[in-house]
Amino acid sequence: MTAPVRKAGPAEETVSIQFRGGLYTLMRLKISNPRDQAFFTALMTKIAQAPDFFRHAPVVLDLQDLADAPPFNMAELIRRLRQHQLVPVAVANGTDEQNKSAINAGISILRGGGGGEAAVPRAAEISVLPTGEPREASAAAVPAAGQTLLVTQAVRSGQQIYARHSDIVVLASISAGAELLSDGHIHVYGTLRGRAHAGLKGNGAARIFCRSLEAELVSIAGFWRVREDMPDDLIGKPVQVFLKGEQVVIEPLP
Repeated sequence: MTAPVRKAGPAEETVSIQFRGGLYTLMRLKISNPRDQAFFTALMTKIAQAPDFFRHAPVVLDLQDLADAPPFNMAELIRRLRQHQLVPVAVANGTDEQNKSAINAGISILRGGGGGEAAVPRAAEISVLPTGEPREASAAAVPAAGQTLLVTQAVRSGQQIYARHSDIVVLASISAGAELLSDGHIHVYGTLRGRAHAGLKGNGAARIFCRSLEAELVSIAGFWRVREDMPDDLIGKPVQVFLKGEQVVIEPLP
């Protein structure tokens, strides 16, 4: 959507303002009890496992477990999360009163969306949450539902490809800073760097296959593992990534 805006001044000038949809990977932080110090202790432990990954990371606060909870200080919760270098950007599943508190505290309300819960302590559950529309389309045509998205060229840093309702097959490598998202499986016949999210809409049977694992993050149905949490002996090797219960498993390809 483009809206012309006129600037005041002797020489009138038209400035173009664009609003464009984008699909960005956010983390969902499930809030079980914002008054419980154990919540922040568990959160600190999780962040310490991959500090570079969490530093200044945007997060959505999932308030689903607080539907019947007494009122709490939303601004104070946001302040404490920022002390841990997380950046709350919105709330999800909040009550009307909680949503009002979020707006007053300077963050937004996210309606809809999804993402499974990650296998981390119950006091600080975090999961990947997709939202919006793709930032950049693939060079390949978007497939019909049930078909496979085939990408024949390397996926560059900053590029993001989403295979909606389908699998994705990449015949080349994925650069650091690139991102693959698929509602089904992901197959990479080159080196997988960057991030890869399979089973984006909750398909726990989805898998990621690659010829060489060097990814920053892999996730299945919202459950994820970062590079610091991957087995060293599998880095650079052909692997498959799948979900077993609530654990993301990385195994060598047979």
